Amino acid sequence: MTGSRTPNTALAAVIADAGITYLSLAREIRAVAAEAGETLSTAPSAIAYWVAGGTPNGQTHAYIAEALSRKIKRKVTLPEIGLGCAGIGEAMGADPLATATDLGRAVMLRRRGFLHAAFATAAVGLPLAYDHEAVAATLKAASTGSRIGAEEVSVVRQLTETFRSADERLGGGHGLTTVTAYLTDTVVPMLEGRFPSDAVRGQAFGAAAQLATLVGWKHHDLGREGAAQQYYLLGYQLACEADPYGHAAWMMRAMTHQALDLGHPDSCVQLAEEALRRASGKVDRQTEALLLVTCARAYGTSDESGKAARALLAAEDALSDTKEPVPSYAAASGPVAATVASHMGKTLTAMKDCSAAERHYRTALAGRTPGTYQRVHGLTMVNLGKSVAAQHRHEEAVGLWSRSLDFMDGVVSDRNRQEIRSIRAAAAGYRKRSIPGAASLSERAAELLRAQA
Repeated sequence: MTGSRTPNTALAAVIADAGITYLSLAREIRAVAAEAGETLSTAPSAIAYWVAGGTPNGQTHAYIAEALSRKIKRKVTLPEIGLGCAGIGEAMGADPLATATDLGRAVMLRRRGFLHAAFATAAVGLPLAYDHEAVAATLKAASTGSRIGAEEVSVVRQLTETFRSADERLGGGHGLTTVTAYLTDTVVPMLEGRFPSDAVRGQAFGAAAQLATLVGWKHHDLGREGAAQQYYLLGYQLACEADPYGHAAWMMRAMTHQALDLGHPDSCVQLAEEALRRASGKVDRQTEALLLVTCARAYGTSDESGKAARALLAAEDALSDTKEPVPSYAAASGPVAATVASHMGKTLTAMKDCSAAERHYRTALAGRTPGTYQRVHGLTMVNLGKSVAAQHRHEEAVGLWSRSLDFMDGVVSDRNRQEIRSIRAAAAGYRKRSIPGAASLSERAAELLRAQA
């Protein structure tokens, strides 16, 4: 049977162009799949099988393309490696409303190909070359639906805030299909309508962008990074129709943080800098502080410590100016000072300054009203525990992690599960060293993991 296969010379050529071994490629494919929520056992022998003409199972073909993209530092498509057609939707295409419909159907029909899509490193920089004016002209020419006014837009904003509040309390896995259906079946058709003014049109697209961002965030919280990325790109396109400066810059910020969270800093500095450049002078100073700290985090991850330090100081300066109100898209992330402090902590952690990171994590925790932003509060406390542990205050770290579990109980979140696993692993090590509280912490973490399985 092997002799009847046609060797995949296209795949072999790209692997050769990348200059990598089968072992290295297999390792990268496993890493990409893990980001998408799948555990693969891909070995070099599997690579040899595919090059000989074998067919990858499930979504593995997409993971192969993304793994090669990361190794070769450019976008590698499925047709280029002889493994079929591209996936659902057209990222940053000429018709974002059609893309929104495609993505929505994929979620509601639980299409595995979309839900386990790989995060595409080559897509991080797509907003840098996006021509929103051409897309805006096409969308305006296609407006043929019913008349849409400010009242309809207000309802979308109210429901989005309700969905967001529930997401923060219960996690990304709660109500995902409901939120997606509302965006796909109600909000997207609304955007095809006729508006009484450009101002109302902008408000409608802005509200839709916030809802698309929430859907993307929910996928991110579930560990479905490819799906999250596509919704963030959609949110960026919709935001450009509302405000190509402030709101569009905010979406660049979201995409930067996702890439940084996943450990893919390529294009992040450019994206963060462009977001700040675009919004500078066109948004309030507190929103500018949020964009500055994003730049700082990108610099810190890219070993540009001098630039990171200057951006952190600039963010602190901007944060002190509270004269102007914060737009709703930025306010949705919670109290600005707390959010800035949390990302300062992450930046300083990347720069290996654990003592300074600890101070900022404590500031972030103090800046949120008790009972709100439960998931973020729990994750911040985990990070605080890590910074304390790095300073060899192990018993204190055990106490902080124990408190963090209080916030994670009952929240459907893959990010929470990942942190609970890390806490359990650390507690196991502490238990062997007889650190007080480590045994009960390990048992409780194991119990939560079983409950969320």
